[in-house]
Amino acid sequence: MHYKIFVLCLNQIDKWMWSYVLFFLLIGVGIFFTIRLKGMQFRYLGYSLKIAFTRSDQDAEGDISQFQALMTALAATIGIGSIAGVATAIVAGGFGAVFWMWMIALVGMATKFIEAILAVKYREIDANGRICGGPMYYLANGLQLKWLGVIFSICCLLATLCGGNLIQAHSIAIACTELVSCAVIWPGMIMAILTAFVLFGGIKNIAKISSLLVPIMALLYIISGLFILCIRYDRIWEGFVTIIQTAFTGQAAVGGFLGASVVMAIQLGAARGISSNEAGMGSAPIAAAAAKTDVPGRQALISMSGVFFSSFVVCTITALVISVTDVLGTIGANGEALNGVALVIQAFRSIIPGGEFIVILGVILFGYTTIIGWSYYGEKSVEFLCGGSLLKSYRILFCFCVFLGSIMSIEIVWPLADIMNGLMTFPNLIGLIGLSSVACKEAQHFFQLLKQEKKPALH
Repeated sequence: MHYKIFVLCLNQIDKWMWSYVLFFLLIGVGIFFTIRLKGMQFRYLGYSLKIAFTRSDQDAEGDISQFQALMTALAATIGIGSIAGVATAIVAGGFGAVFWMWMIALVGMATKFIEAILAVKYREIDANGRICGGPMYYLANGLQLKWLGVIFSICCLLATLCGGNLIQAHSIAIACTELVSCAVIWPGMIMAILTAFVLFGGIKNIAKISSLLVPIMALLYIISGLFILCIRYDRIWEGFVTIIQTAFTGQAAVGGFLGASVVMAIQLGAARGISSNEAGMGSAPIAAAAAKTDVPGRQALISMSGVFFSSFVVCTITALVISVTDVLGTIGANGEALNGVALVIQAFRSIIPGGEFIVILGVILFGYTTIIGWSYYGEKSVEFLCGGSLLKSYRILFCFCVFLGSIMSIEIVWPLADIMNGLMTFPNLIGLIGLSSVACKEAQHFFQLLKQEKKPALH
């Protein structure tokens, strides 16, 4: 009884936070910056994708390359949110949730651009010569509100242990049990040990692993998803129509799918959308601050490209694959409708012989790089709060949470992650609005610099 009440409370808080508050805040802030920057995410998207994979300012100040910063951020965004997150959003909110994920991402690209500009502009060098940056620093140094930076760091710390940890470990454990018949406790223990090896190596080890694994796993997942869409090409248009229509009408029940209202579509679309692309959360700017770059605007464009890649490429492929394979509402062996990773596995398995192994491998690699990417965000929060004295304790706690997540229930880990992600978003949005004039001025300076370099934006 107490367990059910706890789950109910989590879901109610989650619903209130993402349906009635954060959705409108994120959309509003995104529209505000889109207008202030004259739709820069549309004008400079092509150029941002180009420099993300070609340009490297090795002589500029920073700890890691721009590409590694992007891969570290993508390691934390193109994770379980792009696979299991999309599936859970569709199961609870219908296909209309995907439309609201797109809307959050569309305006969120401008928000993420501003986040990265401020992160690089207000970053610091600590006593050990390492770069420190992120919302906690632009709140403290830009707005002169250190107490708000402390609140953000605490919320970010909690989010790393829940959103950046529990849901990844849970999904990896489920994927491993699909691959090998074993108890979830064993993949949890193995993942905790592997995570510990990386955590004690720092950002450069995290960046190296991310820059190696992220392109490989993304390419494998995308090619496999596109193959399925080519096989079912006649259903793609129907999938898009369903996504758009049900975003405003809700979706009727079918099979094991119980149906969803427009409110649920908005709630799940917003919550899972930000879980996937992190635009407005304030997490990705922590990685952006460590990048080697000559001007803040250049790294900001690269960070912006991450939103496009995670939301409009990976998430869309996941959603369309679920749509064209008609697996929504499929009943599993336990008598319940498939959800999360299990639903995506069923979608791939139904078209590609052995397709479940592609999803399982993707989930393991996506989830692992997400875990190590978020651990870096947590460490920077710890350093801001109390220096490096408690870093070892945090790493031990983080690894324990990896194990804990593997044995927790899906009905707890996802709403808990949504709530923690939401809590860190509030102080970050305050900082973005408060420093909007500074950020927009920096952006205009960068756009002028681009013109002088004679590097036109690709439309």
